[in-house]
Amino acid sequence: MAGGSGERFWPLSRMKKPKQLLRLTHPTVTMIEEAIARVEPLIPVDRILIITSAILRQPIIDALPHVPEANVIAEPAKRNTAPCLALACSVINAREQGDACMVVLTADHFIGNAEDFRADIQRALSFSETHPALVTMGIPPTRPETGYGYIDMAEKSKPHAIVKVSAFKEKPDFETALEYVVSGTFLWNSGMFFWRTSVLQSAMMSHLKDVGSKIVDMTLAITSSDHSMLASLFEAMPNISIDYGLMERAPNVFVLPASFPWDDVGSWDALERMQPMDAKRNVVQGDAIVVETSSSIIVNAHTNKHTITTIGIDSVVVVSTDDATMICSKDKAQDVKKIVATLRDLGRDDLL
Repeated sequence: MAGGSGERFWPLSRMKKPKQLLRLTHPTVTMIEEAIARVEPLIPVDRILIITSAILRQPIIDALPHVPEANVIAEPAKRNTAPCLALACSVINAREQGDACMVVLTADHFIGNAEDFRADIQRALSFSETHPALVTMGIPPTRPETGYGYIDMAEKSKPHAIVKVSAFKEKPDFETALEYVVSGTFLWNSGMFFWRTSVLQSAMMSHLKDVGSKIVDMTLAITSSDHSMLASLFEAMPNISIDYGLMERAPNVFVLPASFPWDDVGSWDALERMQPMDAKRNVVQGDAIVVETSSSIIVNAHTNKHTITTIGIDSVVVVSTDDATMICSKDKAQDVKKIVATLRDLGRDDLL
């Protein structure tokens, strides 16, 4: 899945160059390039599909010249993850002409150990091949994070054991998140899934019929190259997430606790967890001089000669590009998308 807009990384992230096309976790490689490279040893590139938005299809094709263009698929309209995955299921069904295993990954997450990641994928795939199950990957929490959803396993699991999900929990407050972490039975919801297309289709028909009922017809539309019919079917689906629409409702949901470091790289403050810091716990990228500055994130992305200087600040994020500068307190990093909304309301499309 690569359709996200990455608004929390403005001003570096833009409509045609969102988070997945940025070099946030690697100095020379974009996040989507990293995502493809991680799974290529396990899944041939000609069997990797990228579902994205219409506006991002060409930029992604340009960024990934070794991926077949036909594998970069634009959603006919902006919906959510449930319609996105129904579309992916339809494409797979049309190509395979029958049931197939489907791995759902994201294009913009940090994965700390690619080898362990692939081993976990193989475990989840093996289980989904032999069980009529919807399998997800859960991340053992390392802090009481309030920005993630949680998965309740009800009891502690053994290493590499796939267990039945007891419940999904919405983003908690700090005290509840702390209870989750201490209990040892909760995992972060990573948004990665494993199932057979027939199992997904059956589950959607039972619990999310407005989406599941379109899969057969979308498969026929794809097979016959009827783009108008495909667009009509897709646009008729509700804007609903796979978590809320299906995973929280279905009885056959299982989870594998991940064995690799993970981060969703959700906002600028995530760089602290992945980038080296100076002696004052600052993350500094690009030409910058910091004086009496601590626990801050300074990103200079100017293409021309330009120097950022700071003095006497603490816990601040400063990001500067050729045409815009964003400054916020670090605890407001999640709210940068409000700036994007304001720019949109003001008609400042030149900055979007």
